[in-house]
Amino acid sequence: MIDLILILAFIAYSISVGFLAKSKASKSLTEYFLAGRSIKGWKSGISIAATQYAADTPLLVTGLVATGGVFMIWRLWIYGISFLFIAFVLSKSWWRSKILTDAELVEVRYSGKMAIWLRGVKALFYGVIINSAVLAMVLLAATRISEVFLVWNEWLSPSFYNTLLQWVTDASLNFSASTVGPDIWIASTNNIISMVIIIAFVTLYSTTGGLRSVIQTDVVQFIIAMVATLLFAIFMVREVGGFGNMLDQLVELYGQVRTDQFLSFMPTGGELVFPFLVIISLQWLFQMNSDGTGYIAQRLMATSSEHEARKAGLIFSILQILVRSLLWLPIIIGVLIIYPFDPNATMDAAFTANREMTFVMAMKDILPEGVRGLMLLGMLAALSSTISTLLSWGASYWSNDIYKGIINETWLKRDPKPSEQILVARASNFVVLIFALIIMGYMGSIQAAWYLTLLFGAGVGSVLILRWLWERINIYSEIAALASSLIIAPIILYYVEEEWLKLLIMSASSTIVVVIVTFLTPATDQSVLANFYKRVAPSGYWRKTAKYIGIDPKESVKEFWENMKVVGLSSITIFFLLVGISKLFFPQSDESIYFPIALILIGIAAFPFWWKKAW
Repeated sequence: MIDLILILAFIAYSISVGFLAKSKASKSLTEYFLAGRSIKGWKSGISIAATQYAADTPLLVTGLVATGGVFMIWRLWIYGISFLFIAFVLSKSWWRSKILTDAELVEVRYSGKMAIWLRGVKALFYGVIINSAVLAMVLLAATRISEVFLVWNEWLSPSFYNTLLQWVTDASLNFSASTVGPDIWIASTNNIISMVIIIAFVTLYSTTGGLRSVIQTDVVQFIIAMVATLLFAIFMVREVGGFGNMLDQLVELYGQVRTDQFLSFMPTGGELVFPFLVIISLQWLFQMNSDGTGYIAQRLMATSSEHEARKAGLIFSILQILVRSLLWLPIIIGVLIIYPFDPNATMDAAFTANREMTFVMAMKDILPEGVRGLMLLGMLAALSSTISTLLSWGASYWSNDIYKGIINETWLKRDPKPSEQILVARASNFVVLIFALIIMGYMGSIQAAWYLTLLFGAGVGSVLILRWLWERINIYSEIAALASSLIIAPIILYYVEEEWLKLLIMSASSTIVVVIVTFLTPATDQSVLANFYKRVAPSGYWRKTAKYIGIDPKESVKEFWENMKVVGLSSITIFFLLVGISKLFFPQSDESIYFPIALILIGIAAFPFWWKKAW
């Protein structure tokens, strides 16, 4: 009963926030998608962190640790460099751009008639393909959670439920994790009912109140998720008898060598070192959101000032990399003990999917009533936050870039009314959801789907960063990046097996293509570059443009390297604290206690050298 009351209270709050924000959201697209550019930095930062928490992420991390050990989480942690780079180098420019979507930046940054069409292509690429794929992963995680907790076959009337069950069985709609329950069709029916209710609930408040209601609920959702995760970690450690006993049980179950592999922050096999270095060197840069493209840029542009935008990026980075990870690690190590597996088992997609489910199973098995309800609410809140953000982000492309920019301003030569655009924004959510459900039907594990999105995103990462830092990048550079990603990625998928090699080939080949195309094609019109420079004040290499408008070209270069210094020092603080504190909890057999203490002290010592500049 306590669990149910908590969930109903959260639902009532979220819906009420949506309707309270409806009148402001309906005034214009800026109010609907950017909350009138009025959001405080701390709220925006928490909102991004709430979206990044996502219901699928703890399941993904659980699978990564089971298949490779803690060092595998560097594939997520390394994004911290990207987040800090966005905060200290690019947040100011995003805010000053005064655009509504990142796709719109194309027409501000480049010249020529092709700009509007590239804007449309990017809106479709991110708003439909990428958005639907990410949403599908989130919905897949939703089924992992709902399958354990939401047993509609026990709650609904038999006549009504059996009708739905027969329909699902006849249509062969398999949405089951195939790990729990007596029948996959019962599990699939339960999951479909759960998804319909969750989607209807999120769509109701997010499409009603726009970004303002999304951020308002995100803040509450994140607090709930963090408190619930902290309690989950405490109960997990208590369940296995404390941190010291946790290590002893790992050794007893898996042996000392495998335990050290689980707990190591570096690959233990020499043959894995080079692939590991390739991944952590490239993945933070070569990814589809390397410059914040997407909902991160949306949150930065929604803040009230460029100072608040920087603050949002920093708060998000700390919450995302340091706080969240320290809460997850005891839980993820604990499930290795509570649900042991054969170390010699084949680690295929089925194995990964089963291990991902252990996070949810532990919620059910070790948490008492009330705490279990709070954790379930935290997971549902994380799920709601991510879905609402993806819907808002995806709808912005349809309304601002496709409907307004291409259909009306380019084809029909008319200026659409704000009410029309908001109607399109609200209606487009259903299109994205349909695509997401179709993609979800073909997903095996969250990890496999995540790897796939990483590969396709790797081709566009470098050009997204370079367009802010280097004036020579032109519209053909971006077209080449998109084309190389779509052409080369399928070839790599077919011929290359190793994940690190896929990333290396994709990033290297796409960057080479981009650079060659850049120098073989005409530069962007100088007047367009001048207007862009005046508008966003980018840091980096803008020598010719700065001279053109009478500004010292050394200033932007100097600013870039000063900001990069802050990125480096803040990275040292966050990563050294993360590794040091984690190693105090989970020391390896051959490591001195002074090593993690030294890491923590170095992280703290770096703090004064960047904090004042950052804040």
